[in-house]
Amino acid sequence: MNGTAGCDTTATSSCEMDLSEVLQSEIQYLRNKVKELESENAKLSALLSNCHCQQGNDASSTLESRGLVEEVGRLNLGCKEVNMRKTKEINSGHCTTAMLDLPKRYVALKIMYFGQRFYGFASEAQMDPTVESEVFKALDKTRLIFGNKKELQYSRCGRTDKGVSSVGQVIALYLRSNLKQFKGNNGCCGENVGEIDYVRVLNKVLPVDIRVLGWSPVPIDFSARFSCLSRVYKYFFWRGNLDVMAMETASQKFVGEHDFRNFCKMDAANVHNYRRHIISFEMFPCNESFESDQLWVMKIRGSAFLWHQIRCMVAVLFLIGQGFESPNVIDLLLDIERMPRKPQYIMAPEIPLVLQCCEFEGVTFFCSSDAKQALHEHLVRECLSYKVQATIFHEALLSFSSTEYDNDVMKTRTRRKEASYVPLMSRPTEPSYEERRTKLDARIQTRE
Repeated sequence: MNGTAGCDTTATSSCEMDLSEVLQSEIQYLRNKVKELESENAKLSALLSNCHCQQGNDASSTLESRGLVEEVGRLNLGCKEVNMRKTKEINSGHCTTAMLDLPKRYVALKIMYFGQRFYGFASEAQMDPTVESEVFKALDKTRLIFGNKKELQYSRCGRTDKGVSSVGQVIALYLRSNLKQFKGNNGCCGENVGEIDYVRVLNKVLPVDIRVLGWSPVPIDFSARFSCLSRVYKYFFWRGNLDVMAMETASQKFVGEHDFRNFCKMDAANVHNYRRHIISFEMFPCNESFESDQLWVMKIRGSAFLWHQIRCMVAVLFLIGQGFESPNVIDLLLDIERMPRKPQYIMAPEIPLVLQCCEFEGVTFFCSSDAKQALHEHLVRECLSYKVQATIFHEALLSFSSTEYDNDVMKTRTRRKEASYVPLMSRPTEPSYEERRTKLDARIQTRE
């Protein structure tokens, strides 16, 4: 997938057609508003016509008559101004007042994205683009939202890091609806016949590396983050010379509830509890091979995860698979009393990590047959495109002439790497949570 966003000329025309319905609703709203003002104008005009001022009346009667005339004038001017202002708002695409009066419902969206070009999912990141920022651009463009994130009651299930992909991220927020019974704060389930095809509408304007896979009506107390029962991640890797049996043995030591502060990037300012529950940890081969190598995957299910936790666990498993560490090193790193400080090591790369799914109770995602067909065709095109790119790299690899000298150099480098390896338990350590927290508190007191 490439990083091209937005619509071409044909797609733009389709997007405009999708907006016709909401524009018609807004125009009807304006017509009703003008009728209300005209009715009020007529009442004041009738009152003015029935006002018979005698010549001998005092100044107050004259002033009252003039006041009625001025009020009628203001109403006439108000009608014109409202009509002109709302017409201008519709033409410019900013229909905030009218939009706020449209039906809406609380909806969960299931989203996939290829994370290679994004600086993570959350738009709070200091760099662009992020997946979340692109999703909200599409929501704005299709006029499916109105108001800020707080007004939309927005929530997200996970904050995947830079380069990480997902085929099952979930967000929840209020979206414009075609069904009037969902107007206001009534958000839950019901008949969906005639509802906006959220998947089709959004996928028309999203970048090619982001797609909405389905949507589901959810109750207004639903939170994509806190209502999630479990999250499943997959980490893909080529087996090579790794001892996968030793890695599998070590991986089972993660299962259960443990303090994972030695398997994450510590955030002492926001996280105070580093205990997490790993429900299952599986390793198995995929139906994909290259030359004599086999693609494998680690599948990790947990209730929640810490910052960089998956990549840190995988990094240590790779050291075990290479024979640099024993599976027992997992027990030592999970023992916070014996190992209160995390030894320094490099995390596993981010590109092979995928958020597979977020699991909820009673939430079923669906999309129309038209949207499903368009989605399938899009994914097939992208898969074929990547296969072409992989073929080009393979051709380059075949054209590379490897000599005995090159092989000898690689062997020498491997021996040097093995000889210079420093065991985890002998490496310098990072500051403990208590040390980080003390330093942070001291910094806060100094500012105060």
